This record gives sequence, C-alpha cells and structure tokens, in this order.
Amino acid sequence: MKRVEILSPAGNLKKLKIALDFGADAVYGGVSHFSLRNRAGKNFDFESFKEGIKYAHSKNKRVYAAINGFPFNHQIKLLEKHILQMAEIGPDAFIVAAPGVVRLAKKLAPQIPIHLSTQANVLNILDAEVFYEMGVKRIVAAREMSLKDAIEIKKYLPNLELEIFIHGSMCFAFSGRCLISSLQNGRVPNRGSCANDCRFDYEYFVEDKESGRLIPFKDEMYLKAPDNPAMIKIKEEAGIGSHIFNSKDLNLSAHIKDILDSGVIDALKIEGRTKSSYYAGLTARTYRLAVEDYYAKNLRPMLYQNELDTLKNRGFTDGYIVRRPFERLDTQNHNTAISDGEYQVCGEVDESGDSFLCKFTIRPYEKLEIIAPLSYEIEPVDNEIGSISIQKEDNFKRYFLMLKKIMLKDGKILEVIHSGNINPVCLPCTLPAHSFLRLKPVYCSDKEV
Repeated sequence: MKRVEILSPAGNLKKLKIALDFGADAVYGGVSHFSLRNRAGKNFDFESFKEGIKYAHSKNKRVYAAINGFPFNHQIKLLEKHILQMAEIGPDAFIVAAPGVVRLAKKLAPQIPIHLSTQANVLNILDAEVFYEMGVKRIVAAREMSLKDAIEIKKYLPNLELEIFIHGSMCFAFSGRCLISSLQNGRVPNRGSCANDCRFDYEYFVEDKESGRLIPFKDEMYLKAPDNPAMIKIKEEAGIGSHIFNSKDLNLSAHIKDILDSGVIDALKIEGRTKSSYYAGLTARTYRLAVEDYYAKNLRPMLYQNELDTLKNRGFTDGYIVRRPFERLDTQNHNTAISDGEYQVCGEVDESGDSFLCKFTIRPYEKLEIIAPLSYEIEPVDNEIGSISIQKEDNFKRYFLMLKKIMLKDGKILEVIHSGNINPVCLPCTLPAHSFLRLKPVYCSDKEV
C-alpha cells in the first residue's frame, strides 16, 4: 500500500532538518523572491539549500523547491537562470504556479518533476486535466476544494497526484487573491511579501447621513449574511478595534480517517515556512503520529489536538475540505490576531545533544517535557545534574526532565536562567539534537512507567 506523504515547511536549513527528523517525509522551501515567501527565501541561499537536499536524501527523504512566484516580463531572464541553478542542485520537484513557468521549467529542466502550486487555484477536473496534459505530476489543490471534488478528479485522472493543505494559516481571501496589503503597504501578497493586513485591528464607523460625518462604533456589531439567517456578533473594544478579517488556522487532525479513507490524497501539506522551529517539529511529529495511528487502526484525535494546542494559533477551523464553512460559521477569529499556545517552549537542545539553549525562564526542579522525534527512545536517568522520567498515557510515552542544578558548560552554576542567555546549559544525558523542552502539560497523568 502506498502511504500518504507528510510534507512540512522548511523556512531555513535548521527547520528543514527538524521537520525531517520529527517525521516529515518531505519538505518544501525556496531561494529568492521567486519562492513566494520573501522572508523565508532569504534564509536559504543556493549552498544551504543544496546542503538541505543532501541531508534529506541521506535519510531517503525529499525536498521540493518552490518557484511559485508570478514573474513580470523584465524578470523572465532572471527566472530562467534561477530555474537552471535550482535544477543543478537536484531537488525532487519544482513547485510552480503560473502556466508559462510550468512550460519554461519543463523546457529548461525536463528531469525535474513539476508540482502545481495551490496559487494556480485548481478546483475541478477541467483545470486539473489542462495542467496534467502540460506534464504536471502533482497538483496542490486550492484550499477551497472539497474532498468530494478531489475524489472526482482522481477518478478522471488516476495517475495525477493530489496534495492538500492539512494545517496552518488561512487567508481570508479566495486562495490568497488579496490586494489589501498591496493597497495599504505596497507589498504584493501573490509575490511573497504580504504584510498580513487581515491580522490588524480595525475599527468600525457608522455614517451620519445628515452631516456626512463618520462616527466610531463603540459597542457590538452584528453581521448577517444575505442568504443565511445566522447572526455573527462582533465585539469591538474602544480604542483597539476588532479583527474583522482574521481567519482561524486550519487543523484537519480530527479528519485524518475521512481523508485517508478516500484513497485519493497523496500528500498532506503543512503551511508555515516563516513559523518557529518548534512549529516545524511539533506539526511534523503530530501528523506523523496521526498517520501512523491511522495505518495501525488506532486513531487518537484528542491526543493530536492537545499537541497542536501547544502552538501559537488563531483558533482552529476545519476549513473547506470536509464541510463548507458557512455550515458552522467558525472560520473567523474576531477577538485576537494570534494567541499563545497553552505551553511555553523553555529550551532547545543544540547539535551536540549534550546541552540546550534557554528560550524561557527555567529554575531547578521544574518538570519540563521533552519533545523529541517519535522514533527516539529516551532512557530514565538520575544523576547530579538532573533526572529524566517517563510517563505513559493513552499508550503514548512522554518524557520529562528535571534539572537539579542549572550548570553551564563552563561549569558555572546559576540559580535561574532566562531567555537571552546564550550559554549552553548541561543536560543529565544526551538527547536528540533540536529536541524541545516545554512546561509540563496539565493533561499528563502521574503514572510513571
């Protein structure tokens, strides 16, 4: 049986390695503004991207190079050079959005498979067939496509691979077709430089018809959809406003069974090249666990949800793949642009595995959970530096670290350590590189094994 691929974002070389180590089968990233993520693109150059491809291939995993920007005429020569340079370092596919760039990539680098970006907005058999006939191997479906439509496309084009987004930020506009950032800030969303204006605070004003003045709205506002009797209540704080355009984040962890039972989805994609290292690791780890549980016929949706709740998020929505958003009216978060996750990341283990760097205040005898790759078995330890214990819940092992003393690598002992301290802190034993330490989850049991 061909297993579904878990595809994670790689904003830089470290995140690439973390995503692969924590469970992703493949990662996607890019170099330069052609990758549709200006900020993320600057974190890779050709050499580091090449190193990332080499690292992935050493683990029998894959890297897809994003070249999904929309070029102007004066950039075509530069784009040609970029495609040739990217082809030389051997990615496993190009992610392309524009039909002309698809044809150009096939001409310049016919050996590199083409994955069609979600920016191409494929929703139906007609468009899918056009790109398939152009030589596209995989289509990253528009976020607005339903699972029923994916099934119909696969019936008609059984050899075409389908990839869907399963987690991450959502745009309030149709597949990112937004001009607000461009109008307000001169930053064009579909060229990789969106300012995320939809996350800003906005204040409402009502017009006084007699004077023509705009009067600030200071209480509660009700919005009613023309074809839907349901009312949406939006509360605005005086002087602050409300997040009228703010979309919740996509989270389909509860629908793994429906998606994989369909048999038509080849890859599950996680959004977030500009997000944290913890996000890269935790999402790859959680969806790896969910997929493995599916094949083992042992799904634990509350476990996945609890893990994903540890991430910063805007609240979660099912998006479009399973049901239409108007059925539940839960796709918008009008209260906050983003909320902290339920738990605090306190440290990240360095490359040596013998020490970690502090990310948040840590004191001796605090119980911190170790978030490591699922494949890594950690043995209990108890020595002068600290102890590691194991707890088990729902047939899932959790590992905890308690430092008896905070000892730096140079031997100095601290009473407490705060974020910003760049000195490595000694661990009681070696842990996997880039494992994370977070505050004890409140839902863990006290049963040690």
